[in-house]
Amino acid sequence: MAVSVFDLFSIGIGPSSSHTVGPMRAARMFVHGLIADGLLDRTTRVRAELFGSLGATGHGHGSGPAVVLGLLGEEPETVDTDAAPDLVAQVRASGELPLARRRAVAFCERDDLVLHRRRTLPEHPNGMIFRAFDGATEIRARTYYSVGGGFVRGEDGCGSEEDHPVPHPFGSGDELLAHCAAAGVPISEVMRRNERTWRSDAEIDAGLLRIWDVMQECVRNGSHRTGVLPGGLAVRRRAAGIRARLEALERAHDPLDVLDWVSLFAIAVNEENASGGRVVTAPTNGAAGVVPAVLHYYRRFVPGASDDGVVRFLLTAGAIGSIIKRNASISGAEVGCQGEVGSACAMAAAGLTEVLGGTPEQAENAAEIGIEHHLGLTCDPVGGLVQIPCIERNAVAATKAIHAARLALQGTGDHVVSLDKAIRTMRDTGADMKVKYKETSRGGLAVNVVEC
Repeated sequence: MAVSVFDLFSIGIGPSSSHTVGPMRAARMFVHGLIADGLLDRTTRVRAELFGSLGATGHGHGSGPAVVLGLLGEEPETVDTDAAPDLVAQVRASGELPLARRRAVAFCERDDLVLHRRRTLPEHPNGMIFRAFDGATEIRARTYYSVGGGFVRGEDGCGSEEDHPVPHPFGSGDELLAHCAAAGVPISEVMRRNERTWRSDAEIDAGLLRIWDVMQECVRNGSHRTGVLPGGLAVRRRAAGIRARLEALERAHDPLDVLDWVSLFAIAVNEENASGGRVVTAPTNGAAGVVPAVLHYYRRFVPGASDDGVVRFLLTAGAIGSIIKRNASISGAEVGCQGEVGSACAMAAAGLTEVLGGTPEQAENAAEIGIEHHLGLTCDPVGGLVQIPCIERNAVAATKAIHAARLALQGTGDHVVSLDKAIRTMRDTGADMKVKYKETSRGGLAVNVVEC
């Protein structure tokens, strides 16, 4: 099963890829299924039920509004983030929901959008059931799972990644390195050759530079906006203040000012994400600040950095992300935050290592270091919001990714613990982790921090 780099880096809306982007996509899939089967004109009511982590923390993650937007036909990639709150407010005020903007049906959020806080569907913690009715008669029901990073899988397999033949198939770090050795190319080139089965080189480059443009816009927006983040915790935006202080410093004030800039980049992205802004899932929204922060570090502070390097960085990072997704998980609801921030750290570390001149073995080593030192990290958002500890966690992981790359570059690529073993350990750790530590806000900091 091949995963495209554009699946791991997709443009979406905050605050959560699994809780916001996934439900929006699932709702839209359901409505378009009604259209395809000729059932839309018969539909007089729809009902959405969210289970597991979606039900437990969906309120703080914006899952309800996301479902409404999806039923309206909106897509995470293109929805107007400024207009989205007004669209949802109109539905709530009118009591009518125009499905795909074609057919208005009665809609009462209290009855038709149910968040089950203590019930879980069998296949995944992020489960959803959508139903359509003709009067009192149910005419269609579909179950979907938001499996992390905005990926949506249906009960019948719809929405899942298809088997896609590629010239260099790999499902593990060892297999990826074997392809690199056999072809004498870096990780980014292996990934590019696989991507060519979907799109041309020009399309690959343009698409990845578009991703980079959105990352830069997100940092710009986040580092200039002030005020308080939504959600009730009264978390003040910090990025603008950090930017102002750094810009006021002397150029050679402190060598570690570079790390302050990296923290700024990550915090800016995650504050935008927490406020429902436009972000790039990398590989999730909760971990969206790590890769952009390390890429900004590369472009701003590494001599000779270029757009070509950005493309190679993202291709390399995508290769590592695809291995993690295949063999463990990138979903905080499934394995904890080690699967989100830990995966992003590993991806960024590998990408940076390649563009700094590292070998494939050194890049794999950097990814292993990045994920190894996030093992056991729980997902415990206070108030169910992607704010505490999520925003700072991205800043720490970004600096850790840079450190991992620099450590790997000091070695030959030979190391005792392989990336595959670290990923397997993350999977096993996630399986052993109690549910209360997996994005349910029932354990850890989520219950030990008094909400303001």
